[in-house]
Amino acid sequence: MKALLPVWFALCLVPGLASAGIVWRGDFETGDRSQYSGTQMVSADRLQVVTSPVAEGKYALKATVKQGDDPIGASGNRNELVYQGKEAVGSEYYYRWKVMFAPDFPSVDTWQLFTQWHHDGCCGSPPVEFYARGEELRMALNGTGEVPWKGKLVRGVWHEFVLHVKWGTTANTGFVELWHDKELVLPKRGAVTMYSGQKNYLKLGLYRNDTVQPVGVVYHDGFVQATTLADVIALDSPPPTTVDAGTPVVDAGTPTVDAGTPPVVDAGTPEEQGDVDAGTPDEVEAPDTVTPPDTSVPPAQGISTDEALGAKAGCSSTGGAPFAAFALLGALGLARARRRRS
Repeated sequence: MKALLPVWFALCLVPGLASAGIVWRGDFETGDRSQYSGTQMVSADRLQVVTSPVAEGKYALKATVKQGDDPIGASGNRNELVYQGKEAVGSEYYYRWKVMFAPDFPSVDTWQLFTQWHHDGCCGSPPVEFYARGEELRMALNGTGEVPWKGKLVRGVWHEFVLHVKWGTTANTGFVELWHDKELVLPKRGAVTMYSGQKNYLKLGLYRNDTVQPVGVVYHDGFVQATTLADVIALDSPPPTTVDAGTPVVDAGTPTVDAGTPPVVDAGTPEEQGDVDAGTPDEVEAPDTVTPPDTSVPPAQGISTDEALGAKAGCSSTGGAPFAAFALLGALGLARARRRRS
C-alpha cells in the first residue's frame, strides 16, 4: 500500500472530524506511571519514565528486561504496565502509540512481546498482540492463530502504530485495521478480537521467552485511545530525534527455541517490589493449567479474572465508531482488500 500522508493531512483539515473523541491517554506526560492501573515488574528501575529519548512531549517509558526477571512467577521474563480499559464486545476504538527498540535490542529467533490486548480470563494467549521475532515485527490474532502483518525490525527509530479495532468474538462482529508509520499495512478485515464472555485490557512494556540472555530495552511513548481516526492523527508531532541503530546483539549462546512453548501460563500479578503504583493487585493466585502451545505466536500469559476485576479501572468507554473518517477514506479510493494469512 502507498503511504497515506495526503489522507493523513486531509483528515486533519476536514471540518467536524477533529472531535473530542479521546477516551484515554497513556503518554506518560504526567511524568510517572500513574495513567496506568498497575505494573508487573521486579523493581521500579525496569519501568522508568524518562526524558530522553522521547517521541513527543517531555516523557516516555523505558522498559528493561534482564534474564530472570519474573515478577509473577510464570512463564517467560517480563516487566509490563497494565491498563484496565475493560474493552467490551461491540466497542470500537483507534489506538495510537510509538515504540523504539534500543540499538542493542537482541536479535533472537523467539518471541519478544511489546504490546498486547489480553483477555481478562486466566488462561490462553491474548486475542491481539504485537511482538518481535528475529528481525521482524509481527501482529498476531490468536483467536484464529493468524499473523496477518509482518514488518521490519529497525532499531533506534520510533515506530508509529495506529490500530483500529472493533472488539468482537467472531470475524463477522469484529475487525482490525492497521497503519505502520502512516502507511496502511493491513486493510480493514474481519477478525476474532476477543474471547466469548470476556473483556480485554492493555499490557505495555516487554515480555519475552526466558531463554533470551542479553538485556532488552524498549521505549514506549504517546499512547492514545480514541473514537475517531482524526483524534489520533491530530496528535502527530514534528519528527522526533533518533538513536544510532548500532549493531544488533545476537544471542549466540541460546538454542533456537520455538515460540509459544512455555511450561506454564501466568499466575497473576503479585505485590510489586520497589515502589507500588495505584491499583496494582497485591495478591498472588494459584498457577493456571497449561494450555496447548501455538508455535506461531508467543505463549499464554496475563493476569487472572479475579485480579483483573479487582484492579483499578481506567477511563474507558464503549463509545461508537467514527464513520466520518472512513467515509473520507472511501472517497479517496483506499482499497479494503482482505489480506491472506502469511
